Amino acid sequence: MHFTSLGHSPRGRSISHEELPMNTALNLVDALDPALAQRAHEDALITEALQLLDQRYFQRGELLLTPSDAAAYLKLRLAPYQHEVFALLCLDSRHRVLSFDELFTGSIDGASVYPREVVIKALEHNAAAVIFCHNHPSGCPEPSSADRVLTGRLTEALALVEVRVLDHIIVGAGTPLSLAENGWI
Repeated sequence: MHFTSLGHSPRGRSISHEELPMNTALNLVDALDPALAQRAHEDALITEALQLLDQRYFQRGELLLTPSDAAAYLKLRLAPYQHEVFALLCLDSRHRVLSFDELFTGSIDGASVYPREVVIKALEHNAAAVIFCHNHPSGCPEPSSADRVLTGRLTEALALVEVRVLDHIIVGAGTPLSLAENGWI
């Protein structure tokens, strides 16, 4: 027996194995051994499912290694607001972004922030570390005494659930201010 020809074209010409589309080759397997075809189909489904799991559970966002990386990331998100917005940037143990959540909004010069809600959001994302951030619509990125007290309270609350606070960044005109770079964290 000779197997160089696997089928015929509509004009009667022999078709070689190389000319068959991939699914046609699988159809030949179906015809030859249905159990083998079922196994091949299941293997393809398993491979696809594993890829989906990797995308859903292991794909992370940007890698933020320095305060300036985080500042650039956050300025794009908070600078446009004309009212104060407090947000939480959740990171994995390698400092890749898990989520950016705007948690509280306020007026032109303040926003009420509730530590309980911050802790809940960090745990919801299974964050290993977080960066607090908010904007100052006035343009002045200098932290108020209330900003520094709040940072301390939130840091203490998150320490109870073993989430590290890396920074608190304030977005205003020019370069955002990092409390960590200034030694306030």
